[in-house]
Amino acid sequence: MNRIGYLIDGAASAQLPADDRGLQFGDGLFETVAVVDGYPRLLEAHLQRLTRDAVALGLPEPDPDLIASEAVSLAAWAGDCGVLKILWTGGSGGRGYARPQKPSPRRILSLHPAPAHPRRYWEQGVRATVTTVRLARQPLLAGIKHLNRLEQVLARAQWDGQDAAEGLMRDEAGHVVEGTMSNLFIVREGAVITPDLTGCGIAGVMRRTLMDYLSRQGRPVAEQNVDQAVLGAADEVFVCNSVNGVWPVCEVAGSARWPVGPVTRELQHWIDEQGHACTPALRGAESE
Repeated sequence: MNRIGYLIDGAASAQLPADDRGLQFGDGLFETVAVVDGYPRLLEAHLQRLTRDAVALGLPEPDPDLIASEAVSLAAWAGDCGVLKILWTGGSGGRGYARPQKPSPRRILSLHPAPAHPRRYWEQGVRATVTTVRLARQPLLAGIKHLNRLEQVLARAQWDGQDAAEGLMRDEAGHVVEGTMSNLFIVREGAVITPDLTGCGIAGVMRRTLMDYLSRQGRPVAEQNVDQAVLGAADEVFVCNSVNGVWPVCEVAGSARWPVGPVTRELQHWIDEQGHACTPALRGAESE
């Protein structure tokens, strides 16, 4: 699928007003949704988070039925696999930080090809680096997928794609919080752990989906601080997001190595069976 399509407030357009508050101040939210067989996956969960985060930021709530209708219509062009991005911005406003008395948010939907990652990322695992860019703690914004992503932009500039597939980010205290585009999980002595996100980080939809699945299997996930010593002592490490599903992490910056373990493989197979993400079995072979 090579087609890229945009809808702005329901109209086919790729032109955004220069006074949009999402552009001016990062005042807004976004969702990144996997499209499989022409349909946006986990859409209800994405729209629930979008609504919850809009409330947290004090923005008017989006109309989930309207966005769902537009998302389904646009996703039909994607073919086997693609990526749908949904933005909910503060709409047009003036020069200053204050929002208009009656904000009129703007919704932007765009359709993109699935990223061309090699199959070995799923099968053999990925190498990750640890970025020097730290995540600032801000409990008011913790967990929210807002448009202010400069920390991730700076972190992603620190490595070449040939050196690593993902970068792990720490907070100011040195706890490993997440990847630049993913959430982190570790398995240690049968227990599944994911970093606590009460101070910073994004509470991903795939993260929540995996936590719910594991809980149904009688293996609740513990949310706790993860330092590099805990990471190094893990039996399995993997990262996840809504587009790629689950990638095993086989190495971090030459300091630790892990095999692809049974919990990681179980989650990969389940995601593949459910069609929740753009996995290799669903989108065909990728080039190395």
